[in-house]
Amino acid sequence: MIKGVLMDYGGTLDSNGKHWGEVLWEIYRELKVPVKKEDFRDAYVFGERSLATHPYILPEHNFLDVLSVKATIQLDRLAETGKLPAKFDRASTAAGIAAAGYERAQRAVEAARPIVERISRRYSLALVSNFYGNIECVLSDFALTPFFLTVIESARVGVRKPDPRIFSLGAEALGLNPEETIVVGDSYKKDILPALE
Repeated sequence: MIKGVLMDYGGTLDSNGKHWGEVLWEIYRELKVPVKKEDFRDAYVFGERSLATHPYILPEHNFLDVLSVKATIQLDRLAETGKLPAKFDRASTAAGIAAAGYERAQRAVEAARPIVERISRRYSLALVSNFYGNIECVLSDFALTPFFLTVIESARVGVRKPDPRIFSLGAEALGLNPEETIVVGDSYKKDILPALE
């Protein structure tokens, strides 16, 4: 019998299941950032790897701050690799990308919040997410904190999806056996398959 839900955050609650790389690429196109998609993709991957190895995101950063840091790293990388014109205004473009992404996230979370609330009334709910050490600030900013009994964040527990141990930590924090939980996420490879192990 299912008693708990282990819920992902990024891509699941804040972008209607769309990968943030695709969301940001749409914004790049809307803002007419003069780069090719493959160059953006390289800068996006570079940025994600940089965030995984450097403490650019602080615990007090909300999601607007996260997007601002991401956009700055990406645009700096594009400039360093010669993919952006030398006089391109990276600072105001990063601010525009962050603002547009934050607005999209707000809309997605507003749509998801009533569903999360309903789930939390019936099941014990844990957030299990690969994030940067500031997920509690993000949850607070988006008024999601009250629905989760516990938060398991990769940057804090030292385990990242798709490692199945992160889901075991979520079940354990809820005081449940793994077979008493289900996983809700946007990635079959990182959420669903490892949760079955």
